[in-house]
Amino acid sequence: MDEEKRWPYLLSLRFDSLLLLLPDTGHLSACTIASTCGANDLGLRPVLVNLLTIVILSRGKCGLSKCVTLYLVAMAAGDLLVVITDLILRQIPIVFYIYFYFLWSIPVCNIHAVLLFAATDCSVWFTVSFTFDRFVAICCQKLKTKYCSERTASVVLGTVTVLSCLKSIPWYFMFTRWYTLINEPWFCAVTPSVMISPIWGVFELLHNILTPCVPFILVLLLNAFTVRHIFEANRARRRLRGHSSGESPSDPEMESRRKSIILLFVISGNFILLWALFMVYSMWNRMLWLGFRSVILPNVIQEMGFMLQLLSCCTNTCIYAVTQTKFREQLKNVVKYPFTVIVKFIK
Repeated sequence: MDEEKRWPYLLSLRFDSLLLLLPDTGHLSACTIASTCGANDLGLRPVLVNLLTIVILSRGKCGLSKCVTLYLVAMAAGDLLVVITDLILRQIPIVFYIYFYFLWSIPVCNIHAVLLFAATDCSVWFTVSFTFDRFVAICCQKLKTKYCSERTASVVLGTVTVLSCLKSIPWYFMFTRWYTLINEPWFCAVTPSVMISPIWGVFELLHNILTPCVPFILVLLLNAFTVRHIFEANRARRRLRGHSSGESPSDPEMESRRKSIILLFVISGNFILLWALFMVYSMWNRMLWLGFRSVILPNVIQEMGFMLQLLSCCTNTCIYAVTQTKFREQLKNVVKYPFTVIVKFIK
């Protein structure tokens, strides 16, 4: 306990010494400031975007099944929690550290870490759950009626949430209660024994494997199987329609499949691209503390990883707007609604 109580003082000395070594422009690079993706409005923009997405999808007027809608709402809610726990409560205090010195005296960092990692796990595995649901709907027709239902989606999402919370509990014991206000994957102070501990090193390695290494592999495999099935089904359908009509007129079924696969691939591709760099740097950072120094990564890799990982929580609304016509219509209606009310009130 004595060692833990000394950490806020030691960290303040370390932090002040770092500031003395840095130029007057500050210790934060442009990428760090960009990684807040909305720090100028204290994260309100990403919060509003995700809230808007939840409201629009929850109304059920986007032409999506209840099962798909539930997954998309859960993904937006997961992203919203990540924005709150990561962008607002972690990244913004790091960027504007001068105004957040008081955090050094608030001993709740390990609790914050549990909430942040649980929210991150939920956000990632909700994406995997949605991908698997679409795989079953497209490739497993016999299982589709049983699995692709609102009840099953609720059970899957609830199970993922509980498991994510349980998986994140060890972070409470790994971190101390004190914030560092330094832009590192470990945003809480840790004792030297934890830094060099093989046990905690294995735990963090397993954490990075489960989120997001395993999701990467699952998403890629499920999408590969889905694409192969769709191509085979489309070829067979074209042959049948060609024999029956002699021509290849527009096929509503194939058009529906095309839209579904575009939505699935854009969401999955967005997840993989924006999380890859953060995953690589987090694993490298842990290996560095354990003594593996064969490759030295520049700090810009870390900054870009933070930026892209946070950006992934703000992009799904744009994806829906680009790929879903009815979502665009509902978005326009929601945006117009306050002005419509004002005009009616004036009249």
